[in-house]
Amino acid sequence: MPVRKLRIPTADGRADALAAFPDRGEQHPGLLMYSDAFGVRPVLEGMARELAGHGYYVLVPNLYYRHGPAPVVELPEHITEEIRPAVVDRLMPLLKAHTTTERVLRDADAYLAFLAAQPEVSAGPVAVTGYCIGTLLALRTAAAHPGRVAAVAGFHPGFVVTDAPDSPHRLVPELTAEVHLGLAEGDLSPETIRELNHTLDAAGAGHTCEIYPGTVHGFTMSDTDAFDPAALQRHWDRLLALLGRTLSRS
Repeated sequence: MPVRKLRIPTADGRADALAAFPDRGEQHPGLLMYSDAFGVRPVLEGMARELAGHGYYVLVPNLYYRHGPAPVVELPEHITEEIRPAVVDRLMPLLKAHTTTERVLRDADAYLAFLAAQPEVSAGPVAVTGYCIGTLLALRTAAAHPGRVAAVAGFHPGFVVTDAPDSPHRLVPELTAEVHLGLAEGDLSPETIRELNHTLDAAGAGHTCEIYPGTVHGFTMSDTDAFDPAALQRHWDRLLALLGRTLSRS
């Protein structure tokens, strides 16, 4: 699968990104993929290639482009549990600065407009998926573009249910997309999961919210100690089924 390096115009500059897609001269449904806090790196490129192999045009933007091109913080090849807290501490100021609601929504507008303009992307709805903090961005994008986003998926999500007035779970009534959330054990308390499910039920949104057994936060990421191969496969099974149900094929 070819991978193209891109610079996407946004309201705040130009976001570096990568796109993976089948190179067969055809059109394919678009998918916007938001990374976890560690950002765009080889493991994300590999996941984009995997999805492209199933017939999707996958766009993976650098969350921190306002600070500079990826990687904005030098990362080790493998993020162990011992060094993970130090890496997160270095990223946290950037994460807070670049994931405010206003910035997320401006960026989402630009990314969806970019997908709509690509000759390789078919007309019709798109999907949005996110990992860790990327789930927050995915939910905000889907809620802001109900006529455009048909599916939203988030894995080992972070910060989706908070006390903030703009907490992502409060956006559920604005969703028309089908939702899948794949949780690690301990990602959310049982009370929070019940609240989230109640909100989704009340909104009438098609959804699944499940705990992937025996997992820890970050289970999809093969460059971390949290990686769980069985859970990654479960993630692919759930995600591909969701995309197959919701996105039209050319």
